[in-house]
Amino acid sequence: MAEKTEIIVNGKQTQVSTTWTVDDLIQDLELVGRQVAVEVNGQIISRDRWSEQTLGSGDRIEIVHFVGGGEEEKCLMI
Repeated sequence: MAEKTEIIVNGKQTQVSTTWTVDDLIQDLELVGRQVAVEVNGQIISRDRWSEQTLGSGDRIEIVHFVGGGEEEKCLMI
C-alpha cells in the first residue's frame, strides 16, 4: 500500500499518494483536457511541468477552470 500525504486542494484537505504529481491529481479529478490553471503554494505550474511537479505534505493547490461563452469569459474554482 502506498504511503499517503495530506494536501489542500481549493481549501479542502485531501490525502494523496506521496508519489503523486500535479498530473496525477488532474487525472484523479477528471480534468484532463480541460482548460485549467494550477497553482502550488502560490506558484503557477505550467502544463508542461505537471508531470514533474510532485505534491508534498501541506501543499496548497488551487485549480481554476476557465469557462467560455457570452461576451466575457469566466473563471471558476473547481
